[in-house]
Amino acid sequence: MTAVPLLAVSQGDPGGIGIEITAKAWRRRQDDGLDPFFLIGNSQTIITQIQALLPDVPVIDIDTPAAAREVFTRALPVLPLDMALSPAAATVAAIRHGAFLCKKGEASALVTNPIHKKRLYEAGFDHPGHTEYLAALTGRPGKSVMMLACPELRVVPATVHIPISEVPQRLNQPLLRHVIETTYHDLQRCFGLKNPRITVAGLNPHAGEGGTIGREEEEIIRPVIAEFAARGMAITGPFPADSLFHPAARERYDAAICMYHDQALIPIKTIDFDGGVNVTLGLPIIRTSPDHGTAEDIAGKGIANPSSLIAALRLAGEMARTSWAPDHG
Repeated sequence: MTAVPLLAVSQGDPGGIGIEITAKAWRRRQDDGLDPFFLIGNSQTIITQIQALLPDVPVIDIDTPAAAREVFTRALPVLPLDMALSPAAATVAAIRHGAFLCKKGEASALVTNPIHKKRLYEAGFDHPGHTEYLAALTGRPGKSVMMLACPELRVVPATVHIPISEVPQRLNQPLLRHVIETTYHDLQRCFGLKNPRITVAGLNPHAGEGGTIGREEEEIIRPVIAEFAARGMAITGPFPADSLFHPAARERYDAAICMYHDQALIPIKTIDFDGGVNVTLGLPIIRTSPDHGTAEDIAGKGIANPSSLIAALRLAGEMARTSWAPDHG
């Protein structure tokens, strides 16, 4: 593997801002020190959108991922899909082909632009989202874990897109063990941390206050933490979530395991709304994504902010370099 990563970028939903922010990221490639990347998608749609919004960004079709390295300095490389595909089918095909190229070693990482899930469901897509689809594509169904990362914070929700009323029923020791083990392993493999420091939030106010405000901490969370601590892992908790994310607290850990979606996402979006990155852990490939949706309300207006995609590209490159290193840390 070459020392300079080559990143595959899926087009995302063509009705959203994915193509626009990819072109803007290419335009800022030198200022932001981005590794070479290429966009997978419908070439005609990509060219039409970019010419309308960013006519100063040249686009060149490529036949192979390797060709992107030479093209990247002077134009945005596009690996075209079958023009006959419907918009929904092209969105899915771009993700699938990007994962395939990463598995083959022709791309170092996959960076996915946002998708419109309802639109894909209506076209027959039968996965909850990117994360689950990529897990299935890479032979890891049910094994992936979502991390949100920015320079100041990494958070991992143990439960994700379920109603808050279902969280106590879904939360159990096997799930928590899997989330912690996967996070620990990939902090070593992709972030270069020899002995990652992990902290764990409680589910209830005051982390249950000794079982007086809920029993999940005492019956589920604390015993799992004790198991990992006995194995030598630098793991602490459960702590009240309301005191876990201020600057002094963040200095004491490398990642925080949270019990539900908003417990994890509120702090990271408050700290770095534009620079948060969605990272999928537990896969045999590296995958990052901007931490926002398709933003169709501003699509086609030329005002979309590429900061989160740029952060996702930068982090994907860093993770690729770290995963190649013979000795982390």
